[in-house]
Amino acid sequence: MRKAILKLAFLAVLSAPCAQSWAQRPPAADRDFDRAAARAEQARGANRIGEAIELYRKALTLRPNWAEGWWYLGTLLYERDDFAGAASALRRATDLSPNAGTAWVMLGLCEFKLGRHSDALEHIQQGRRLGAGDEPQLRPVMLYHEGLLLLGKGDFERAQETLGLLSGDGVESEELITALGLSALRTRFSELLAGGPELRELVRRAGRAEHLAAQKKFGEALGEYERLAADYPKAPNVQYAYGRFLLVSSYDEKAVAALRREIENMPGHLPARLLIADTMLRLKDFAGGLPYAEEAVRLSPRLALARYLLGSLLTGAGQGARAVTELETAARLKPDEPRIHYALSRAYEQAGRREDARRSLATFARLKKEQEGADVRVPDF
Repeated sequence: MRKAILKLAFLAVLSAPCAQSWAQRPPAADRDFDRAAARAEQARGANRIGEAIELYRKALTLRPNWAEGWWYLGTLLYERDDFAGAASALRRATDLSPNAGTAWVMLGLCEFKLGRHSDALEHIQQGRRLGAGDEPQLRPVMLYHEGLLLLGKGDFERAQETLGLLSGDGVESEELITALGLSALRTRFSELLAGGPELRELVRRAGRAEHLAAQKKFGEALGEYERLAADYPKAPNVQYAYGRFLLVSSYDEKAVAALRREIENMPGHLPARLLIADTMLRLKDFAGGLPYAEEAVRLSPRLALARYLLGSLLTGAGQGARAVTELETAARLKPDEPRIHYALSRAYEQAGRREDARRSLATFARLKKEQEGADVRVPDF
């Protein structure tokens, strides 16, 4: 991470609700703290990092609830590659100032370095929700690491979306291209490292196509994807990535054809079936979508999205009673998803269960209201 990030101002209202009032502190302690804090600031400004760290530590023993001091101590320790110490200091900063988005992101970056990937993803995303993404120096580092963590988790769609924001911002790097290619091809870094030159070239080309698409250079991206699909017609997830791009570009018929080719190449491909079912639902081709949704449920019976798509397609096909069964299962699997309850209200109505329909519609309205303004982007449930 660039050291310029460490010069960022601490983003937040530096509230310290547990701090003692001025009247409760002995005047001598105040004077000692003020001297130590001023010397720490001078040392930090002069880039005397070791001295600044010791002075911040001294000041913090005198005033443990000094949130800004914990922030500066954490960033200085990060610069020294003391990620465990930095994480501890930044954890104190976030405890004292929970709305400080930058501190949450820096904490997540420390945890990334320490291999605590679940915590890192949670805290980077918390910082992003609190507005840390508005900092131009921090944004690329934050988004890139969030993308890597999502890749490691196997959440390829969100990784692709997050990394695509960097492309849209004009970032140009081979690391970004590689990460985008991995997300598009649903491939982990470990698989890339174990693969040979052909896989690396495939990932690079897929990443280049996604990079262009994220920059809204759709004509160039289409050309890249067409060549990729022609050169690697049987490679895993190439047709799927091509189909996803075509859907975003509103080439529905070509997209479905590419996704069907992916299923021919990989008969157990669940995401391709989900995309086809969702596309058929949107196009109101209920009969055409049903086989793909039914297969998706067979492959992953506890996936709420699969049950939702099957239930919605059954409703469209006039099979309300069967639709109710699928959508009730979806609601049990994902009770806080408004779209499921809306679809269930329609299925109940079709099945003649009007009281249940009203209840489901009320649940839908309540969940929608609760989620207004919240970060609840869950495209795959």
